[in-house]
Amino acid sequence: MLSSDDRAQLAGAICATAETLGQTISATAAELMAEDLAVFAPTDIRKALQACRRELAGKLTLAAVLQRIQAEDGRPGKDEAWAIAMTTNDEFETVVLTDEIQIALGAAKPVLDAGDKVGARMAFISAYERLVSQAREDRKTVNWHVSVGFDASRRVEAIAKAVQMQRIPQESGQKYLADMRVVPVTEDGRALAGLITGEVTRPTPAVREKLQGVKTSMLEMRAASAERKDEIRIEAANALADRRALLLRQVEELESRRASHG
Repeated sequence: MLSSDDRAQLAGAICATAETLGQTISATAAELMAEDLAVFAPTDIRKALQACRRELAGKLTLAAVLQRIQAEDGRPGKDEAWAIAMTTNDEFETVVLTDEIQIALGAAKPVLDAGDKVGARMAFISAYERLVSQAREDRKTVNWHVSVGFDASRRVEAIAKAVQMQRIPQESGQKYLADMRVVPVTEDGRALAGLITGEVTRPTPAVREKLQGVKTSMLEMRAASAERKDEIRIEAANALADRRALLLRQVEELESRRASHG
């Protein structure tokens, strides 16, 4: 919250910004705008006014300043949000998404399941924009969280990218990656993990037999007949349905928490 002196300086910056756009704002109007903007961080306000000076062709308005402040809150635009939502269709993919994306995806899921991807996108965007608007009105910070997929290498890549894009804190990213790289305490566990890490260990005879079975099944999959490939796709679809069910349960929990805090 800005102090009275800071609000006075902000009112002066608002008048100066309006002047660069060929507009004159009264001191009273500038003070009212400064009062409404006082809840935001000074850096965000300064960037928004700078963007207004560069981008606006018409008059400076409170809405124009607010739009630019909110655009910097870390929430993706509707098209990027839809693209993120669609990556949840791949059960092997680790997805980093916001609360609004997850809830909007839950709203669009019945349409998507019916095979209407265009209608699902429209339903998603409508819900997403409404949720984002409400979150911004409530001045809620963006909350990114991780939906872990089955592919271990993609998990590392997705989380590292999220940290790089500052969507999750570096500490949280390190914790996720550390959790994924926990070394099994037994030789057998390390041998199983070696299928992913490439580290060679000496498993017991029983586990050696299991490992051989895994390798054999992997080779069979590569040479699978058309019928077997259909079976594999069905199994993958079932796994995807399980993951979607999990996402929907998480959506219900999020909506329940929103209702209890509302």
